[in-house]
Amino acid sequence: MSWTHYLALIRIEDKNERNFYEIETINNNWSVRELKRQFDAALYERLSLSRDKEGIQQLAQKGQLIQKPLDFLKDPYILEFLDLPEQHHYSENDLETAIIDKLEHFLLELGKGFTFVARQFRMTIDEKHFKVDLVFFNRLLKCFVVIDLKIGELTHQDLGQMLMYVNYHDRTIKLPDENKTIGIVLCKDKSQTLVEFTLPENNDQIFASRYQTILPDKQTLIDLLNEGEI
Repeated sequence: MSWTHYLALIRIEDKNERNFYEIETINNNWSVRELKRQFDAALYERLSLSRDKEGIQQLAQKGQLIQKPLDFLKDPYILEFLDLPEQHHYSENDLETAIIDKLEHFLLELGKGFTFVARQFRMTIDEKHFKVDLVFFNRLLKCFVVIDLKIGELTHQDLGQMLMYVNYHDRTIKLPDENKTIGIVLCKDKSQTLVEFTLPENNDQIFASRYQTILPDKQTLIDLLNEGEI
């Protein structure tokens, strides 16, 4: 790391958070600009929210380890680099096009081990055609990751559609030595209760995450973390 990297890191007051960003900078060869972007986008807090105390300590000691789907999932994903104003009206196609135009940034936001496979991947079932917005492959988990974009509130139909996409990939695309496909519905808003009642209790393949087109309020995320410790 350069001296400028260390100058950015020493400004992080929380020791665990500082350790995390130092490890991730070294492991991912982040530039100073990318380090500052990940800090401003509250990567540490967003990953910590889905972990227990032991998991948070692991982030501080080892960085982000990808061993199962939940390890790379975030809620929300931060897409401020797309330059789509928060209140501006745009279509799902506009969102998809913006992601493709900034694919390198989107891969960094997704996390470790992701490679791009396809856009608008077509599936034909009983002579009917269906398309999933984005398909990736995660080299660490050795599985496909299919992503569908929704600009509005998540519905149970969206989750059912994703189940079909995941099953299609598992049964016709993935190789025998690859792991089960992961499906993510990336939406503007969601009801966690709806997600829990729609998906099986032992679900480990289909997930719903929100996205934001502006940087998050770090203090709000910190407060949520502190509430979880009470």
